[in-house]
Amino acid sequence: MSTTKFALKGSSKCVCDFFEYSLHSLLYQRGLYAPEDFTTVKKYGLPMMFSIDEEVKNYIRQVMSQVHKWVYRGSVTRLVVPIVDQSTDDVVERWEFVLEVSEPSSQVRDNNGKPKEEIQKEIQAIIRQITASVTFLPALDDGSYTFSVLVYGDSKGLGVPTQWVDTKGDGKEVELSQGEKKEVIQFRSFSTDNHKVGAFVSYKIME
Repeated sequence: MSTTKFALKGSSKCVCDFFEYSLHSLLYQRGLYAPEDFTTVKKYGLPMMFSIDEEVKNYIRQVMSQVHKWVYRGSVTRLVVPIVDQSTDDVVERWEFVLEVSEPSSQVRDNNGKPKEEIQKEIQAIIRQITASVTFLPALDDGSYTFSVLVYGDSKGLGVPTQWVDTKGDGKEVELSQGEKKEVIQFRSFSTDNHKVGAFVSYKIME
């Protein structure tokens, strides 16, 4: 394997690990599952919550297995996690991770890539922001919300497997009725030699 491909493989894994652990953390922080359905693991030098529910773990594992292949090909541009009110089917919260593919600069290549410690510090900053977001996001009632994972990118490069469903343009946006308002919060970003990841959350302001 060439040095370039090796670096791309490592960068892709870094991005997908971030997606996976962020998703588990979101499910815990937003109370979609009971606290006893999670265990604490160490990642990025931080304690992180990770689901022990077999159905949830299998779903996320299957999603991330495919996403990793797409990220490596450079086919993914966004990963979206909508939180849906099961009683109304309304999207009340929408987490979006934006992925950009970048070429490492000559300086970075000459220095054998961006230091892992620097990447980890950037990821730590995002994780801490996501964790702190519970202080301003509207409370969600226990047991009445669900989630899904949407992946956006180059349809030709994605090569969508049969078990995946085409949303046909439905971006699962936070929809507002007359008089309702929406807030969008942008978090920090992190970058590797080959990728840059940004994060946002949009949510309906509960009156």
